[in-house]
Amino acid sequence: MGTVSRGIRCPIIREGDDLAAIVAESVLEAAQSEGFALRDRDVIAVTESVVARAQGNYASVDDIAQDVREKLGGETIGVIFPILSRNRFAICLRGIAKGAKKVVLMLSFPSDEVGNELVSLDKLDEAGVNPYSDVLSLQKYRELFGVNLHEFTGVDYVEYYEQLIRESGTEAEILFANQPKAILPYADHILTCDIHTRARTKRILKAAGAKVVCGLDDILCAPVNGSGCNEQYGLLGSNKSTEDKVKLFPRDCRPFVIEVQKKLLAATGKRVEVMVYGDGAFKDPKGKIWELADPVVSPAFTDGLLGTPNELKLKYLADNDYSELSGEALKEAISQSIREKDGALVGKMVSEGTTPRQLTDLIGSLCDLTSGSGDKGTPIVLVQGYFDNYTNE
Repeated sequence: MGTVSRGIRCPIIREGDDLAAIVAESVLEAAQSEGFALRDRDVIAVTESVVARAQGNYASVDDIAQDVREKLGGETIGVIFPILSRNRFAICLRGIAKGAKKVVLMLSFPSDEVGNELVSLDKLDEAGVNPYSDVLSLQKYRELFGVNLHEFTGVDYVEYYEQLIRESGTEAEILFANQPKAILPYADHILTCDIHTRARTKRILKAAGAKVVCGLDDILCAPVNGSGCNEQYGLLGSNKSTEDKVKLFPRDCRPFVIEVQKKLLAATGKRVEVMVYGDGAFKDPKGKIWELADPVVSPAFTDGLLGTPNELKLKYLADNDYSELSGEALKEAISQSIREKDGALVGKMVSEGTTPRQLTDLIGSLCDLTSGSGDKGTPIVLVQGYFDNYTNE
């Protein structure tokens, strides 16, 4: 066997629970009931959702509104580049709208940052629209493209977001553009809602003369009325909890992963690695949606998960260096190459085609796919054999 990924069931987590103890106990109970043993360098991954829940890291729509009002002035606010998501952004938009008199919502097109499509590239081509330079009003968008429902959710996000703003008692105006500066004729107090490009967007807006520029990472980066917060990411990585409350990305997770590691070392004598994971970093080729709506795949992990893989490409060795060998001779030659590999494989042909990404991004993606996002009930994932290679017996 090579790598094995197991979803581990545990009790429903509530605020204040001793999550480190629950995780350790759940893994040990699963090992006993299923007849497997823990080994050094096994990886135990815990979804960010239950970590935040145990921390009680929640905030209300009114908390969001107050922070937005205080930081952006409470008048006309340009809200730009949000992702199209009922779970991720809609409830945040309700809070943002409650903190302003008017929201000028500027949507990127043909899709949002993570690939949710507003209009197809084919339709853009047919209409002669250049998404890099053209700015469309809502009227022009409807005239050219009509109503476009999301492929998977069936939602017209343009109408949905406009309605959310107006239901908050706030005036709404909708634009479509991809250049950050396109918002400035409409508003100079800007809340930029992009995730992975936010630093660039802020820099461009500030250089272009915007009076106030905040990102979602600047909202609820400190408690409001005793709410939860995330000092590093603010509202980024948040999810809908109830109609009036969001669960924020977990904060200060490093002590948690260390504690789980210590508990399992004491119980088994094995030094496992532990990480907290959120969205995986992969793309759906049909819907063209890039999964990563969290600011990072893993907000905390133990030291053994630092770095990137250092692997040889077996098919390259088999087809090139040892093309004349077969059977046991081929197996031994490849095994010897693996044993002799050094720590400087980057750029060498023998490693070409391996995956040069962070270990936590790779393992976190595996865990996200293992646990799913619905009712599997496995917020803990045990990955065994991830660091094994062809030479391991």
